[in-house]
Amino acid sequence: MHAALRNLEVIHVVSSHTEHGTLPALASACRAFQSPALNVLWRDLHSVDPLLRCLPADLFGFDRGCTALQKPLDNKMWDTLFKYTFRVRSITAKQTSYPSAIIGSLSVIMLSYPSASAPLFPNLRELTWYAGGSHFAAEFLRMTLVPSLRVLTLRFTSASSAFLSVLSSLGTLCPHLQSMTLRYRPATEDLSSKLSPFIAQSISQLRNLHTLMLWDLANPGMDHIMQLQVLRTLDLDLRTSSVGERQSLLPFPGFHHLHYLCLRCGAFERAAELLSSLQVIRSKEIKIAFTSWIAESSESPSASLSQFLAILPEICDTKELQRFSLIGSRVIIMHTELAVFAPLRAFRNLTVLQIERGCSTSISDGELCQMVAAWPMLQVLKISCYIAIDTTAVPTFCGLLGVLRLCPSLTSLALAIDTTKLEGINLRSPGGENLNAHLNDLTLGNSLIASPLNVALILSGIFPCLEQVDLDCWNTAPMNLLFSADDKNSAMEKWASVNSLLDGFSVVRERVATS
Repeated sequence: MHAALRNLEVIHVVSSHTEHGTLPALASACRAFQSPALNVLWRDLHSVDPLLRCLPADLFGFDRGCTALQKPLDNKMWDTLFKYTFRVRSITAKQTSYPSAIIGSLSVIMLSYPSASAPLFPNLRELTWYAGGSHFAAEFLRMTLVPSLRVLTLRFTSASSAFLSVLSSLGTLCPHLQSMTLRYRPATEDLSSKLSPFIAQSISQLRNLHTLMLWDLANPGMDHIMQLQVLRTLDLDLRTSSVGERQSLLPFPGFHHLHYLCLRCGAFERAAELLSSLQVIRSKEIKIAFTSWIAESSESPSASLSQFLAILPEICDTKELQRFSLIGSRVIIMHTELAVFAPLRAFRNLTVLQIERGCSTSISDGELCQMVAAWPMLQVLKISCYIAIDTTAVPTFCGLLGVLRLCPSLTSLALAIDTTKLEGINLRSPGGENLNAHLNDLTLGNSLIASPLNVALILSGIFPCLEQVDLDCWNTAPMNLLFSADDKNSAMEKWASVNSLLDGFSVVRERVATS
């Protein structure tokens, strides 16, 4: 062997850059490459199948339709298995890829593992499990929930009693867990209420969690979550919720150290109820993601949204919040007035405001400028990206220029306007002093357009560094609802012409600058 290949660093680099399918051959090529190549080969398992393939094929059989061992694993088999499992750093298991027979075979192996003190996966750091909550899954999970685990992702629709028992032990099995995602979508809300106490018990022990994604645990689970001092990211799914159990004479203390809070809801009343149960929320970013289920709200969606937003300044630290997002489903389902969002003006330090999909908002030029005047530090603004047929007011270029004057730091803007109204706009110098050399991302949605040339001249004058108008929004569901195929194609052709003209203008500017 060449002397250079005796250098461990070189060996590790070669192993790391070898194609996955070639690694077994590399491992068997010579002794020097064996361990590094096997480390790379087994580091990230995207299947649990390899665990079975390294054992004799005649080890398993069936007894009354269930997987059964034909003979016990001897020491040589365990040594072979451990030779590979101690190299595993991450495991991903998905139900579609792994029939229950495979999970059953693995669970039988786990039950016969002879060493109670030594984990079978001593170096496992990340586990992603989408393979159900059966008792077979519980037996395998019990062996993969080890002290070295840092990231855990579980998604399931049902949970056996054995699975629940394992979940209740997460705090002791994985004391150093830093990120946990639990996605549970049961058939009825009663089932989530039965599961929540098992999760709540574990969370109370996971003191190192900084990222947590799960459903609303109600009492006492939420109380445990609020006591996690290092928690910075919290994502709560209120669609799977035990809100009926949230009863307390005094409000919960709330969250004081968050960087990011996401609430996923099917009705704004649920999100409002959660916020009303808290004393305070101090978070740099808040995201509200709502679905088409919002139409099932007891009130009109716009009214319930208005009530929810009115609560925000009362509960959330108005100086701390910097980023707010309201993201709806792909289909426009709710028509609102801009006044609904007036409570957000209390958050003077906003740098990002995104109201995307799900909302069709009537906005006049005056209302738009009055609203954004509250956020002088705004860098990203996405609001009213689509014009619905019954929208009563639509901003024009005058409103757009007002936004640039009031928010000079904008780098990204999404706003549907009426480009056909050019009153007060000088095509030779459309922006006057209101130029924005920072903006590099512009979405104008289904803005009304008549003359691509006029639009391109104005945009080029206002945004000298803008290369293109983003047209990806034309491929989204709202556009298919708002337009017939012919009207959509006609509008897209006009916006494609705008982009072609912008390209031409930029070439001219470059030539003038270099001449």
